[in-house]
Formats: sequence, structure tokens, C-alpha cells
Amino acid sequence: MTVRMAMITIDCADPRGLAEFWTAALGTVVAQDYGGEFLFLAPPEGGLSLGLQRVPEPRAGKNRVHVDFGSDDREKEVKRLVGLGATEQGEHEVPGFAWTVLADPEGNEFCVSGPRHG
Repeated sequence: MTVRMAMITIDCADPRGLAEFWTAALGTVVAQDYGGEFLFLAPPEGGLSLGLQRVPEPRAGKNRVHVDFGSDDREKEVKRLVGLGATEQGEHEVPGFAWTVLADPEGNEFCVSGPRHG
């Protein structure tokens, strides 16, 4: 294989401002900052990086691609992320699996999934 996943990039109006949310949410650090126009957020243990890229236009419509995160305690993690500035968009379930759709402070959607409880 000649290609591999290296980073997921989120378009945004304020990369440095959005980095405050994502570094707290994921435990990442700003590994590189290109004048506030593009930031690389890297997990301390290695793995997939998150890029934040300044774009001039506001987000319009639903994300065509979004990031899914997993957690053993989805409800607790959703509360923590909302406390950091995310907004809850909805919950979904299928047998044995559930996920919550959230939006970061600029409205970019992402999901937190985990085992269904109850």
C-alpha cells in the first residue's frame, strides 16, 4: 500500500481558538502552528494528528465527513465535552451500540460512541 491515514483536518474560522477546545477534549498538544492559519494537534502517545485550517467561508450544511470517537463511558464523556464547549446534537441507538452527535464550538460535527447501557 502506498498511502496511509496521517491526519484529519477541520476547516474553521479561528484555528487557535478551536485548538483550545480540541487540545482539552483529546489531550493533544499543538505540535506546529503556521501563523495561526494551520495548526497540527498531535497526541502525546503518537497516532493520527488533527489539523485545524483557517478558511474564509462559514460552515454551511451538514458535514460530509466527520470524526467518530469511542468511549467505554459515553454518557460521562459527552458531559465532559459539553462542559468544554461542545453542543449535543442528538443520540442514536442500534442493538448493543449507541452514539451521540456533538458539535465543536464552531459547529463541526463529531460523534462519541460506545456500548449501549440499560
